[in-house]
Amino acid sequence: MAVLLSEIQWSDPVLPVTHDAQWEAELKRRGAPVLEVDRRVAPSPWLREAAYQATNYAPGALPERLHRIGSMVTAQENSCRYCYGANRAYMKVLGYSESFIQQVERDAQMAELDDKERAYIAFCRSLARSRPRPAAAERAALLKSGYTPAQIGEIAFAISFGCFYNRVSTLLACPPEQKFERMASGPFRWLLALAMPLTKKFAPGRPVQLPMDRADLAAGPFGVVLEPLAGLGAGRVMKAALDGAFESRVLSRRAKALMFAVVARTLGCPHCEAAATRLLREDGLSQEDIDNAMATLRSPHLAQREAGLLAWTRDTVYYEPASIQQRTRALGAELGDAALLEAIGVASLANGTVRLAMLLE
Repeated sequence: MAVLLSEIQWSDPVLPVTHDAQWEAELKRRGAPVLEVDRRVAPSPWLREAAYQATNYAPGALPERLHRIGSMVTAQENSCRYCYGANRAYMKVLGYSESFIQQVERDAQMAELDDKERAYIAFCRSLARSRPRPAAAERAALLKSGYTPAQIGEIAFAISFGCFYNRVSTLLACPPEQKFERMASGPFRWLLALAMPLTKKFAPGRPVQLPMDRADLAAGPFGVVLEPLAGLGAGRVMKAALDGAFESRVLSRRAKALMFAVVARTLGCPHCEAAATRLLREDGLSQEDIDNAMATLRSPHLAQREAGLLAWTRDTVYYEPASIQQRTRALGAELGDAALLEAIGVASLANGTVRLAMLLE
């Protein structure tokens, strides 16, 4: 059984709060609260936008009920105290009882769920864990349960992007949203239930994520992974995150491609490893250089301050929160705050992208 909320060990924040008045005003214009994560990722334009999308993406093919349950299950499987607590509280705001939430947490057989919903939760757990990643058989089982290809694509995106956000929150050791958690358990949670959807509905700056076609999604880093999201707003969200990460110059492009390759190798994804290899060959590395980096988790083609990135990245695939937070803090002593924030975003995005690639199996 996955770890429960009270069992997750959590350290002090790894990076400090950054108050970016312009970004916080933009979030409010979009009808979104300014969260602990938002205040810590604010210095990175691509990462803060991706973090916003992770918590505010509105599913187009999947019912909100399943989307919300999947978010909590994903956070639980990733042992993210921050996301797990917030998603659990949000379910209470939406009217789910404590007994229902506990049954989902304990993966119990519930009369409230039909076979189709049980298949969905099992898939969410499997993809979040990725020990190993789900493949064609699991996707076929969802189809047999009655999910459409579009719904399966959105499910895989939601869980994969949830894994991205869970890692950002965990690697930063973001303090829980305790005020929201308390309010969601209090007698006036119905006020939150009324206010939250209205705030989003009438927000003048809430972005609309229009679908993209396969050709547009395929252009850019790891475009092959995004092609199954054609016709879904999720594709645009994922592409913006990947493009933004690789356009940033805080870390070298080859360091980021090697980080993706490490995650792909660890999770056994030939599609993402091949995509990372293409990027590295374009950047001048030979196949021998790449193979040596995968074998040793070091590369002479990285800057000295980037030397510890690959070993740390491998540890972000499977981890205990307190341990990986300690390792992340040590990495920050080598990189500095700006580069550490970039590393956290890239490693987290690599974990999400490689999980999403199960759609190609």
